[in-house]
Amino acid sequence: MTISYNWLSDYLPEIIEPEKLSRILTSIGLEVESLEKYESIKGGLAGLVIGEVLECIQHPNADKLKLTKVNVGGSEALQIVCGASNVAAGQKVVVATAGTTIWPMVGEPLTMRVAKIRSIESHGMICSEDEIGIGSNHDGIIVLPEDSVVGSPAADYFKPNSDWIYEIGLTPNRMDAMSHFGVARDVCAYLTHHQKEAKPKSPFSNGFKPDNTDHTIKVTIENEEACPRYAGVSITGVTVKESPQWLKDRLTAIGLRSINNIVDITNFILHETGQPLHAFNADAITGAEIIVKNLSEGTKFTSLDERERNLSAEDLMICNAKEGMCIAGVFGGLHSGVKPDTTNIFLESAWFNPVSIRKTSVRHDLRTDAATRFEKGVDISNTVNVLKRAAILIKEIAGGEISSDIVDVYTDPKPKTEITLKNHYLKKLSGKNYHADKIKRILTSLGFEIVREGLDELRIAVPYSKPDITIPADIVEEILRIDGLDNIEIPLTITISPAIEQLGMKESLKDKIADYLVGQGFIEIFTNSITNSKYFDENVLATTVKMINNLSVDLDVLRPSMLETGLEAISYNINRRNHNLQLFEYGKTYFTEEVGKYTEEEHLCLYTTGANQEDAWQIKSRQQDFYRIKGLATAVLALCGLDGIVFSKSEQAGLVLDIFHGKLLLGNLLEVNQQKLQRFDIKQPVFVLDIQFAKLLKAVTKNKITYKEVNKFPVIQRDLAMVVNTTTTYEAIENSVKKVKLNKLSNMRLFDVFESNKLGADKKSMAISFTFSDDEKTLTDKEVDAMVSKLIQGLETELAAEIRK
Repeated sequence: MTISYNWLSDYLPEIIEPEKLSRILTSIGLEVESLEKYESIKGGLAGLVIGEVLECIQHPNADKLKLTKVNVGGSEALQIVCGASNVAAGQKVVVATAGTTIWPMVGEPLTMRVAKIRSIESHGMICSEDEIGIGSNHDGIIVLPEDSVVGSPAADYFKPNSDWIYEIGLTPNRMDAMSHFGVARDVCAYLTHHQKEAKPKSPFSNGFKPDNTDHTIKVTIENEEACPRYAGVSITGVTVKESPQWLKDRLTAIGLRSINNIVDITNFILHETGQPLHAFNADAITGAEIIVKNLSEGTKFTSLDERERNLSAEDLMICNAKEGMCIAGVFGGLHSGVKPDTTNIFLESAWFNPVSIRKTSVRHDLRTDAATRFEKGVDISNTVNVLKRAAILIKEIAGGEISSDIVDVYTDPKPKTEITLKNHYLKKLSGKNYHADKIKRILTSLGFEIVREGLDELRIAVPYSKPDITIPADIVEEILRIDGLDNIEIPLTITISPAIEQLGMKESLKDKIADYLVGQGFIEIFTNSITNSKYFDENVLATTVKMINNLSVDLDVLRPSMLETGLEAISYNINRRNHNLQLFEYGKTYFTEEVGKYTEEEHLCLYTTGANQEDAWQIKSRQQDFYRIKGLATAVLALCGLDGIVFSKSEQAGLVLDIFHGKLLLGNLLEVNQQKLQRFDIKQPVFVLDIQFAKLLKAVTKNKITYKEVNKFPVIQRDLAMVVNTTTTYEAIENSVKKVKLNKLSNMRLFDVFESNKLGADKKSMAISFTFSDDEKTLTDKEVDAMVSKLIQGLETELAAEIRK
């Protein structure tokens, strides 16, 4: 929600500094996410002055330059070299003197200094429109009227708009704060409670009075469930033209484009009060009748964006006697809107059912400001007041006459919600004792009405502007946020009931792994679980969960795989010259076999690409490879207490290994294939480890941790180099060694692989270090040699290995 400081201040009883106001807003639950300076003209024309050209002669050293003397209100005229063809003596101009910073329409700001131009000193610059950011014209300097005051600031003449803009992070239930007046009401409630009584300055007045009733439009509501209240008024003889500057300033400050005075007034009222309005061309209302109803399924309707739409039977429409004119509360029609030649208008103010508006808005992909307000719920009691306010503004700005009474169809007025708040309940939830007067003061300042006051309770009527307030806890929340959450007293002792944390082991394991990976230089990422169906083939999409009413064409399915969203993150970083990446993520994938039957799986994914570290004077970087990700997989699983991990070639195409603990498939690791990389415009290898976290947790839970004394006796190492076939894997060697069943063999490690034609055709050398140990004694060389002999015999028999001497 965007709020203008100047606009908000119009409704406050006192001036509050922007930073202080920011703190107040955050403390009452309207969290200020940003506060930024706004200037309609960049730099605000600071330092620029109005001058008068006293003398203008040809520059002695340049044909296209003029040498001028300019009076800027000082004791001496300034000598300024000017290249504009239209500069002449007697002109009133805008001057940037030395030391002034100008902000051009294009490019960086520039600070003026005394400079020599073709050997002649120039003490500033006579400015054109685009040089100071007030326009795009660069044909010549700005020439001001003769009555312009020499020496006065240019800002006093052009009057640029300067403001402070708040971006407020509104929670979905706070529709009452989706307007400047609504925010002002909350600020005044804060001031009333913490300082002195303060009431917001109401924008509504009693000045509404019809000039005649010559253009009364009849209103009929056929669907009162979707539209309980509809009001309107006719205004004739208006002139559609450009809005006055003050109105344009209000709208442009919050990021809205000025269109014309009628449309701008409806937008102004929307952001002032939170009530959407719609202006119809009254001459397009056939039969002088408005009918609020649903049209039949498939009815064609051309909306304001010139797009023909097929209406649903559930879409509420504003119709004339012959056809639909507007999708109620969402979007206008092409043929009934206000045009430059419109002279008569019918102004609508209504309350539409939030559920109906939401469905229609999503169905037609029309996320308008009006729909956003209606779907959250607007103040039904304010419908007519806002309409009168708008009618008075239109008459004042666009001229014309109010040519009807207010037509207000509200057959079944909605009663206010009433809630009973008990004092002990307030104390229980807030942890604080409140005096009854303080409670009433806070609530009445927010618009609540005290219906009845009992010994230990209050009966409270909720204002229509707060439809989210339905239970006593909501009232407590209102009191707390105005009082300030920081003002809640912390008791001297806090008691906690012990409970068994069912997810404790899972979260502890996650933290343990995350800490290790961060220590290895990894960065945790969090990617969107909604992704693009175009990433997957038909076989995968058959079991993929598809989105209904997805907000984006590119985000239409729940991801069936973690890989694609991870590659999006990698591509995003590489495109910003961040090529060396080590990322990890905890996330979920989703599947379905039939409608209404869904499953989700949690994953731990690691992604590596580029170099493993930056070059240093002692260390050279290495490119990430498959062995690095395999080593990380082994290390992570060992960290979880799992040993005996087996990596097996997967049935999937490409370089993919399945990871087993016993017979349990934990996940896989892979090098991403080129076709997939090209899809994401990645031109460097990417390696991925994907572990199904539920299976990992299952394995860890079943694994029994045993403790034993650290071995007091020395270990003995023996290295063997063997020549084997090039197709022989380290896994095959491991399996061969395991068959020998040497209890004293505590570890084996591959430390060298060598290939050469000298070894023979299709041969390679693999060097392995074996570690032997005994928990009860020191091993002798004879014992170790005997075990090594068994190893050699097994390797020669099993793999036809040739031991190198």
